[in-house]
Amino acid sequence: MTVVERRAARVLLVDPAGRALLLFGGDPARPGTTWWFTPGGGLESDETPAQGAARELYEEVGLQIEASALGEPFWHQQTEFSYGGLEYSQEQHFFVLRVPEWQVDFAGMDDEEKATITAHRWWSADEIEASAESIFPVELPGLLWRLP
Repeated sequence: MTVVERRAARVLLVDPAGRALLLFGGDPARPGTTWWFTPGGGLESDETPAQGAARELYEEVGLQIEASALGEPFWHQQTEFSYGGLEYSQEQHFFVLRVPEWQVDFAGMDDEEKATITAHRWWSADEIEASAESIFPVELPGLLWRLP
């Protein structure tokens, strides 16, 4: 099977209580399979990771920021997954952005995001660690505990 190589950028959007905003959804090609995940996604060919992360924040949660507000990536990950009947190998750059509060707005989502993302919630590291739900990245509780 052919594996699609992809670069992505994701954001740990963190509120004053140290909770991360996670999105909920799944793969339309696999009904009934769902998970929680950080905002972000694949980079366009001409984007830096920070530019892609800023674009994805606007599309997925309605938060418009300059890419420079994200600084340098906090963490990197190589992951493999299937989506839409394809296999992916994805290099991900994770940024941290602290916000005083944020009301999620899904109005900027494209059709694929609308078919994939159905809910959102703020999660503490303890809630993530105690949950039986699928939450990605699996290292997320440790990442949240490491934040300065």
